[in-house]
Amino acid sequence: MQKNWKFKIGIALIAISTLFFISIIAVPFLNVNSKIKITISTVLVVLGEVTFWSGGILLGKELFNKYKSYLNPKNWHKKKTATVTVDTTENDITEK
Repeated sequence: MQKNWKFKIGIALIAISTLFFISIIAVPFLNVNSKIKITISTVLVVLGEVTFWSGGILLGKELFNKYKSYLNPKNWHKKKTATVTVDTTENDITEK
């Protein structure tokens, strides 16, 4: 399936937002004034939120919720369940 430009930009924006949030960890180690550290942290949080939700708008509701669940730490170690379908016409059981 060919991915359109909205999908690609949406994924890129969500990835960039992750970089903004991760970069907040480095702010306390900067050799600048405390006011500047607070300003930098605030700007990074705002940029992270804006890019995350902009990417979500471009991806659409269903796809955005799917990728948001991937980023949720609660779902990282859950095992996926196998889906079993039964074809009643041939009495076959297939597993996906």
